[in-house]
Amino acid sequence: MKIIECPRDAMQGLHDFIPTTEKVRYLNALLQVGFDTLDFGSFVSPKAIPQMRDTAEVLGLLDLENTITKLLAIVANKRGALSAASFPEVDILGYPFSISETFQLRNTNATIEDSLERVKVIQDICLQHNKTLLIYISMGFGNPYGDFWHVDVVQKWVAQLAKLGITIFQLSDTIGVAEPANIEYLFKELIHANPTIEIGAHFHTTPDTWEEKIVAAYENGCRRFDGTIRGFGGCPMAQNKLVGNMPSENLIAFAQERNINTGLDLGSYFEAMKIAGQILK
Repeated sequence: MKIIECPRDAMQGLHDFIPTTEKVRYLNALLQVGFDTLDFGSFVSPKAIPQMRDTAEVLGLLDLENTITKLLAIVANKRGALSAASFPEVDILGYPFSISETFQLRNTNATIEDSLERVKVIQDICLQHNKTLLIYISMGFGNPYGDFWHVDVVQKWVAQLAKLGITIFQLSDTIGVAEPANIEYLFKELIHANPTIEIGAHFHTTPDTWEEKIVAAYENGCRRFDGTIRGFGGCPMAQNKLVGNMPSENLIAFAQERNINTGLDLGSYFEAMKIAGQILK
């Protein structure tokens, strides 16, 4: 079971700017835990996400000597992709592809069709620079805007994007509305239909629904889960009351109860958790 830690998601919505040195201290602690991937920053407009304006500087200060963790950066357009791809330390570029037209416009200032063209360009950049492109299917379980949602829409876009050679998709419950029934259906159907593609889960959740979401995904083949320490964060671009991220400690507890290997150093995890409590306020 892969656990992807998402400090970028935890930090990006905070009003007060976290000093670069504090971000680096936190990220370096997370790099010692053994996460499969660290969603550490984003190469997007500083006007859109001011908290992430120092991502390039942060990247140059990270200690990558003794870590197995891959680095993931979020991008929203060609410019951001070129910036991220220019750094050899970045392994994965993540693009938020919303199947809600309203959210896609709010999040990336592009329509869904425009975003498809952006994905083609970003995928070409990734292939040229030996990077992997990960697509987040944002609003993958519903949206608060009244835009049409159905499991068929999710399946349609995963199939179309997979034709571009994209091999990692993260189904994103951006506002915490996923229910066990549609989680079970989507993971079962998508994993069966796409055996060579990695289909992961990015759940936002309330304290009383986290376990049923993990169970529904895991029992239907999902082995890749995003989380943040203590569930910090939420999507500031959704423009609704933030629903927190899946707490990483809940993912760890789920795995421990079932003797599932995560490869994590729990001592280092708890050290990172202490730092999170100090800077994520």
